[in-house]
Amino acid sequence: MASIITNSAAIAALDTLRSISSNMEATQGRISSGLKVQSASDNAAYWSIATTMRSDNGALSAVQDALGLGAAKSDTAYTGLEAAVDVVSEIKKKLVAAREPGVDKEKINKELTELKAQLTSISQSASFSGENWLYNDTTTPLGTKQMVGSFVRAANGNISIKTLVFDTAKSALIDVRTQANGLLTKGYGVIQGTGTTVNATYFLVDANGATANTGTEIVLTSTTSDLNVEGMLSAIDKMLSALTDGASTLGATKMRIEMQEEFVKDLMDVIDKGVGRLVDADMNAESTRLKALQTQQQLGIQALSIANSNSEHILQLFR
Repeated sequence: MASIITNSAAIAALDTLRSISSNMEATQGRISSGLKVQSASDNAAYWSIATTMRSDNGALSAVQDALGLGAAKSDTAYTGLEAAVDVVSEIKKKLVAAREPGVDKEKINKELTELKAQLTSISQSASFSGENWLYNDTTTPLGTKQMVGSFVRAANGNISIKTLVFDTAKSALIDVRTQANGLLTKGYGVIQGTGTTVNATYFLVDANGATANTGTEIVLTSTTSDLNVEGMLSAIDKMLSALTDGASTLGATKMRIEMQEEFVKDLMDVIDKGVGRLVDADMNAESTRLKALQTQQQLGIQALSIANSNSEHILQLFR
C-alpha cells in the first residue's frame, strides 16, 4: 500500500543509516584513541582489570625508582669498603716490613698514621643522600638498612611492599661513640708467642669516642718488640678478613638489587603488553571496518534518497 503519511521504506532506510552512523562513530573513536575499551561501558570486566593493572604499574615505577636509590647507596658503601680493603692490605705490608731487623719502625709508623687518616676519610666520604653505611658518630648503631624491593598484589587483592635488607654491622668501619661496632675501631684478640690462648688485643683506628677502645692501638715505636709486631699483624689479618667478608656480603646485596631492578623493568613491560591485549584496538581490523561502514553509509544515503522519491511518484497518478 502506498501512503503519503507513512513512508515505511524511508523509515527503514533512516533506521539503517542511524545504525551505520553509530557504528562509524564507535569505530572512529577506537581508531582515534587506539583503544577498543575506553570506558567501563565498553567492557566493564576488562576496563576494571586494565585500570587496576595500570595503577599497579605506576606503583612498580615507584619501586624502580626506590631500587635505583638503594643501588646508589649500596654502590657507594661498596666502593668505600673496597678502598678500605686496599688500604688495610697496605698496612699489612708495612707491618711485615716492620718485622725486618734493623728497620726504622718510627718512619713506618708515620706511613701508618697517614694510612689510618685515609681510612677515616674513606669512611666519612662514603655517603649518599645523607646516608652513610660505613661511618657512625651517633649513639644509635647504624643497624639494618631496608630498601623497597617490590610491590606485590596477592590473589585475594591484598597488596604489600617487600624490602631488601642489609645489616651494616658487616660494613661499618668506624663507630665514634661505640667503637666496638666498627670494623676498624674494635679490638681483635690474638695469640702472641707460643701460647694457645688470646693474650693481646689490638685495634687500628682511635676514633676518640665516648666509649674507650678495647685493647691497644696499632702504633709502632722504636721499642716495639717483634712479638708485638707479629701480634699487630695477626690482628690486621683478622680485620682484613672481616672487611673482605663485609664487602662480599654487600656485593651480593648490590647484585640482588641490580637483578631486582631488571626484573621490575621487565615486569612493567609484560603488564603493559597484557593490558594492551585486553583494551587495545586492532588498527588493521578497525580501518577495514571503517572502510566498510563508509561504503554502507553511502548506500544507506542512496537508499533513503530512493525511498523519499517514491512519494513523489504518487503525484503522477493525479495528473
